[in-house]
Amino acid sequence: MTLVPVPDHAAAYQASVVALDGRALLIEGEPASGKTSLALALIDRGGVLVGDDGVMLADVGGVLWAFPHPATRGMVEIRNVGIVTMQAAPAPVALAVTLAQGAPRHVEGAGSRTICGLAIPSLALWPDTPVLWLRAEWAMKVHGLPILPAVRDSGPQ
Repeated sequence: MTLVPVPDHAAAYQASVVALDGRALLIEGEPASGKTSLALALIDRGGVLVGDDGVMLADVGGVLWAFPHPATRGMVEIRNVGIVTMQAAPAPVALAVTLAQGAPRHVEGAGSRTICGLAIPSLALWPDTPVLWLRAEWAMKVHGLPILPAVRDSGPQ
């Protein structure tokens, strides 16, 4: 596994992160809210792990990037199974979701959060559904930031 250098100014951040078609979905929530389960479902559908329950975030040229945390790179703790390893890679953050029982049923549009000084679209998702992965994929399609060609070509290698 090739190590991708994390920028010196990157900050540790507690979230699970999965890249879908090159764009990262930052998944937050209370302990046992389903962050890892959602991440695993998205990985099973072709997503790429960035980090489970902890990543490094950095502003790289005005774009928020999520990097695997060096201490847990490629490790996922699967409840009742154990720790498994898989490939992990950095990606630009397109959307932040919070798994919350009080998530609103109807939304007019995504909210916005400032993370590392950058505005990121955000939504709350109700975690108790067997198709949470599908809602997350649609949230990315509808509300996620696009990857600009310059970001794709000049991002961390």
